[in-house]
Amino acid sequence: MTTYKEVFGKYVRSVSSDPPATAGEGEVWYNTSSNTFKTVALVGAWSSGGALGNSRACGASAGTQTAGLYAGGNAPGYVNDTEEYNGSSWSPSGSLNTTRGYVAGMGTQTSALAAGGFPGPSNGATEEYNGSSWTDSNSLGTGRYGLASAGSQTAGLAFGGTSDGAQNSTEEYNGSSWSEQTALNTARRYLAGSGTQTAGLAFGGASGPGNTRSSSTEEYNGSSWTTNPNGLNSGRGDLGGCGTQTAALAFGGLTSLPAPGTGVNLTEEWNGSSWAVASTLATGRYFVGGTGTSSVALAIGGRNAPGAVDNTEEFSLSASVKTLSSS
Repeated sequence: MTTYKEVFGKYVRSVSSDPPATAGEGEVWYNTSSNTFKTVALVGAWSSGGALGNSRACGASAGTQTAGLYAGGNAPGYVNDTEEYNGSSWSPSGSLNTTRGYVAGMGTQTSALAAGGFPGPSNGATEEYNGSSWTDSNSLGTGRYGLASAGSQTAGLAFGGTSDGAQNSTEEYNGSSWSEQTALNTARRYLAGSGTQTAGLAFGGASGPGNTRSSSTEEYNGSSWTTNPNGLNSGRGDLGGCGTQTAALAFGGLTSLPAPGTGVNLTEEWNGSSWAVASTLATGRYFVGGTGTSSVALAIGGRNAPGAVDNTEEFSLSASVKTLSSS
């Protein structure tokens, strides 16, 4: 019989009391007091954060859990409001020059980019944020709304969306202008994205006749997209997302039409090869903003029939001691 030592190159130590959960994820030991094997596991959970000053959905999100940004959106009625998050509360900042919703956001709280949006339908407006105000820049080559994004203000990535049907257009931003790149394999709108300009991730969305909800996941290497065979466990559009190409979160959204409807609270974690169902949002919603990492993230605003919400939730991973099953 293969032993733990042969597989992992180390022995299982015996202790009379459990070490702290901070000992390290995956460490295994035998507790002689309880006669059980135990390990440390990282568990993610959502908790309430500070509410937006203005309830809305479909805005551009950027930044981190402790330095977040949310701009534009639909309340209903399109707005140009910008708010900054400090880890506990939101405060107003300089407004977008172009009032819009269904807009993509990327970058940080002090160096952000907003691109596309509605009204349009061919709205390619692009603006740069410096931490206090927005400045107009060169427009997207393909104006659209309901698109996803990744990257930064000086190395941005915009993909998917719609102007008159789902699109597969992909564009890169170099800090001043956009250039067309290889298209997504699956044209879709209201999808989510994460990562960087050279290592991006696209997931979910709506495509085809009847706004079919997609589970498709694609990876971008800086020049082309590759479809990963492992899509979302639950196909959905209008969802939020954040993280990197190898460690991402997908949360909220709508799994079916018609809208308006009640958004789902489902969260899934991406490990670079597959999605796993994780803890649920306290408030199910769609057209929700997302920013941060797969371990420290924000879910911002969104819509849940009958209207927009001001709810903010924070996702965090914490270590806990788990008893291993004997089976």
